Amino acid sequence: MQTLGADLVHVSPGQVEIALTPRPEIAQQHGFVHAGAVSAIADSAAGYAALSVMPAGRGILTTEFKINLLAPAAGTRIVARGKVVKAGRTLTLAQTEVLAENDGKERLVALLTATLMTIEGRDGIVD
Repeated sequence: MQTLGADLVHVSPGQVEIALTPRPEIAQQHGFVHAGAVSAIADSAAGYAALSVMPAGRGILTTEFKINLLAPAAGTRIVARGKVVKAGRTLTLAQTEVLAENDGKERLVALLTATLMTIEGRDGIVD
């Protein structure tokens, strides 16, 4: 997230918000925020939202995600709002809406759905 210039803006049980300010280093050829950067903040928001409802000592890993890119990610700020849809003992389903902010208005630019796996007792996976 540091490489993208993304910041964790909000955390509450089952909800996380990550934001970044567009800059040339993360743009694609037309000047929009690259889909890779949009996907990265969307996946991280879903993952941290899932982690926020896990018991202490457990980690979380994304096992799959699908992202719909709905509009160019262009704005003064790009915000990913992740939320848990259903938390299970082993698998958690989360969704993230990615919005572009311009002049105080938000526009939906992407929607991610992710399945995440709870990890416990595995070396090197500590959250």
